[in-house]
Amino acid sequence: MSWWQKLKLDPFLMIMICVVTLATLLPAQGDIKVLFQYLTTGAIALLFFLHGAKLSREAILAGLGHWRLHLTVFASTFILFPILGLGLQVIVPEWMSPTVYMGFLYLCALPATVQSAIAFTSVAGGNVAAAICSASASSILGVFLSPLLVGFLMQTQGSASDFDTAGAIQSILLQLMVPFIIGHLSRPLIGRWVDNHKKLVNRTDRSSILLVVYVAFSEAVVEGIWHKIDGWSLLTITVVSCILLAIVIFVNMYSARLLGFNKKDEITIVFCGSKKSLANGVPMANVLFPAVTVGVMLLPLMIFHQIQLMVCAVLAQRYANQTKKAEKKERI
Repeated sequence: MSWWQKLKLDPFLMIMICVVTLATLLPAQGDIKVLFQYLTTGAIALLFFLHGAKLSREAILAGLGHWRLHLTVFASTFILFPILGLGLQVIVPEWMSPTVYMGFLYLCALPATVQSAIAFTSVAGGNVAAAICSASASSILGVFLSPLLVGFLMQTQGSASDFDTAGAIQSILLQLMVPFIIGHLSRPLIGRWVDNHKKLVNRTDRSSILLVVYVAFSEAVVEGIWHKIDGWSLLTITVVSCILLAIVIFVNMYSARLLGFNKKDEITIVFCGSKKSLANGVPMANVLFPAVTVGVMLLPLMIFHQIQLMVCAVLAQRYANQTKKAEKKERI
């Protein structure tokens, strides 16, 4: 086992940190900045086009009947998280700056992950078909719900003047949803190629995200992000992310048991209902917020993303061991 696996660090996040460092040392400015902005717009469109092309209708139909599970996951993603996000206001501004708090509100409004939620559900021995359906539906709904939630959450904090909900939805539809729909409608033509070249598609996805991160942090560096975000702020983001994730996992775990779900469904609810999508969050932030604020808004999401991967990797292994023990008992 490599030291990456022992530490359970996400290599992609390490590359992202290198990109942030590059943006800090060599931010895109002038004509280069304009060129990268055009590239970013195209990369985001390509990203969601491929998301649409990857979405299998058969996978969705396989899990549609499990509506109670899906409602539980959606409640966690789009109700529980925002409520907890609003609750964080009690530590502002004594422990958390208002700027960082807005980043957490944005995090709480995002949809769930797709790939990692399904992967962890599979490793833990959960209901994979239902996980595919829930995660995919959450990603699609998030394109509509996340801008509305962001607008609502910021309005509760008196920041509605900084956020145009109607304009955000229009931008989301044009830059994200239209490419997504075109990609999905193109699946009969390119679906087989996409399925046979998953590594290439994933690299394209990640390259698009890295490009958005570089442009966002270049703008943020020029505007003095590292004078606004100090070591204390980074520590606060890390601690709050751990607490937030722990609460959500605990609530999902015991809600699943109280509602009478079996162990496989509990696993699916825990992993699909406790994760937030970096893949959707990065390009969406680029569409929703002014360029000067995107870098700061993404910091809580980037840190939370790494923490959720580390925690869920350990939790998935624990569930897998429990499943193996239960199977052994049944054989005996």
